[in-house]
Amino acid sequence: MASSDIRQGLQELENSSAPQQDRPAAYRKLLDQILSSATTSPDFSANLEAFINSILGDNLGIVAARPLLGAAVEAIKAIPSLDSKIKAGTSALRSLEPRIVSFEEQDAQLREMLADAYQSQEEYIEAAKVLQGIQLESSQRRVADDHKVDIWMRICRLYLEEDDTTSAESYLNRAKNLRHQITKPELTLAFQLSEARILDARRRFLDASQAYHSFSFSPILDEEERTRALSSAIVCAILAPAGPQRSRALAKLYKDERVPQVPEFGMLEKMFLDRLLSPDEVSRFSENLQPHQLARTGDGSTVLAKAVIEHNLLSVSRLYDNIGIDELAVLLGLEADKAEGYAARMLEQGRIAGSIDQIDRIIVFDGLEASTEGVGSRKMVTGKVLRKWDMRVQGVAEELERVASMIQLQYPVRTSPPFF
Repeated sequence: MASSDIRQGLQELENSSAPQQDRPAAYRKLLDQILSSATTSPDFSANLEAFINSILGDNLGIVAARPLLGAAVEAIKAIPSLDSKIKAGTSALRSLEPRIVSFEEQDAQLREMLADAYQSQEEYIEAAKVLQGIQLESSQRRVADDHKVDIWMRICRLYLEEDDTTSAESYLNRAKNLRHQITKPELTLAFQLSEARILDARRRFLDASQAYHSFSFSPILDEEERTRALSSAIVCAILAPAGPQRSRALAKLYKDERVPQVPEFGMLEKMFLDRLLSPDEVSRFSENLQPHQLARTGDGSTVLAKAVIEHNLLSVSRLYDNIGIDELAVLLGLEADKAEGYAARMLEQGRIAGSIDQIDRIIVFDGLEASTEGVGSRKMVTGKVLRKWDMRVQGVAEELERVASMIQLQYPVRTSPPFF
């Protein structure tokens, strides 16, 4: 409850017979009195609430009330206690609700202030709900496209903090309609990052990897943020289903000269070179994954475990012309039936080329390049032996070039200047 002197002052102003043009000055004087006791009066928040309720009454016109309400909003922003700020701001919003059409600007300022307070207390859902009440499409005021996108992207990020990707994506889609009207580079970056995080959370890892990789090249970001984005791009590429598309994504990342700086480089290198991954390497890699990246799929395995099994199966297809199902199960660390199931699914989807002989329990790999053009489809390549030879020669040449580069970096050759 407001202090007695403030209640008395407000009552006198409401019952005053003074002309309308004199009342704003009297209200301003009373507001200054309230602000002067901000640090000493325990009733400061209650005094502000009473003041706002009074100026929103019928004793002041809209034109006179707007600047007074704006000053009261600034006073609420200055309240040091977050709980008191939220209490006063929430009360002011309730008072504004019946007349929001006349005070949309002040309502928006209050909501943004409340969202800041809720966010400081890590109440992200409450902050998002407060921001959703801002009138961005109104005939009473013009809202710039940048400001609309800023509010939508902030709501999107708040929902992402609580892993609510459905709500986050709805506001990302609103911002997408105005993406080409954005003039602020930081808003474009916020859009790109939020899009990548949503793709990541929805397990569309190849798309997420591409989005993170593009984000990592932004010159606005500092070096640490670019490295973090590059690391996220590598993680998503590793978690993507094995096949030609993921191989292209891994190749693109492996050629990035920055990747040796990130912790995931060892895992990336092994996957790019089609080397088998050991359980210890997978365990170390999983320590830095997000919870949704460790979620279990329909068959009970984690996203990471499934990605590693498919990768190892793809590596086996590059190492062997044929292999027994039981031997494959040992290499993959699975039961024979599950190993056969993984192989059958990848063959059916065209991610590896070959066939399964269920009578002799042998998987025969064709050594052809798999494709995703249709079920069980593959690109017929003539000269199978020559093609394998070319691939191995290319691999040796790439490894030789890499070793030569490492030697040159370790032992640079300094040439003497020419004599004339």
